[in-house]
Amino acid sequence: KVNEERVLVLTPLKDAAPYLPKYFDLLCELTYPHDLIDLAFLVGDSDDDTLAVLSAELDRVQKRTDKIPFRSALIVEKNFGMIVGPDIQDKHAFAAQAPRRKAIGRARNYLLYTALKPDHSWVYWRDVDIQDSPGKILEDFMDHNKDILVPNVWFHRYEGGRDIEGRFDYNSWQESDRGLRLASTLDKDTVIVEGTFGCCRLKQSCFMVQRLRSDRL
Repeated sequence: KVNEERVLVLTPLKDAAPYLPKYFDLLCELTYPHDLIDLAFLVGDSDDDTLAVLSAELDRVQKRTDKIPFRSALIVEKNFGMIVGPDIQDKHAFAAQAPRRKAIGRARNYLLYTALKPDHSWVYWRDVDIQDSPGKILEDFMDHNKDILVPNVWFHRYEGGRDIEGRFDYNSWQESDRGLRLASTLDKDTVIVEGTFGCCRLKQSCFMVQRLRSDRL
């Protein structure tokens, strides 16, 4: 147990029932000592049985008699007016970005401030719909010894016997000069979302593409 550092795993949930069994299967595979990991969930604006499935999965995991159960688990219920449809086209439509990201920000802040304790050394935000991740992901992150770390999410799927891979996460970027000039003309509370007036941001996922191309030359 390196330094006995406690980790807080945070996951906001909305209409997440279908993903929860796999989420907990992967969580159970974490190699970091589970007695140093606290779990916290925020359930809000759901139309399905997310809360019931979450309770059942936590019961399944926490009642085990081996070393899998986690130190603690907290469920917070609160709605934040997230009314965007479940389809990916709805989520990423330009008109939905401001209200959607405002609600996401409020929900994440509420969960963090509710669950974070003075003895937590690290906070790990984990999406519920992840289908694959390394068991040592917490140790890998800690080894970087950075205050804030953003992973570069890459996908792969099998179709017709072929492994298809590509970039997925566009939520991390370096702001462009054009974007910075635009921001200087706007109110400080205005959020520049993806697709705003062609800001041409350099996305983190592009670095992976550049590296792969270099490796294959």
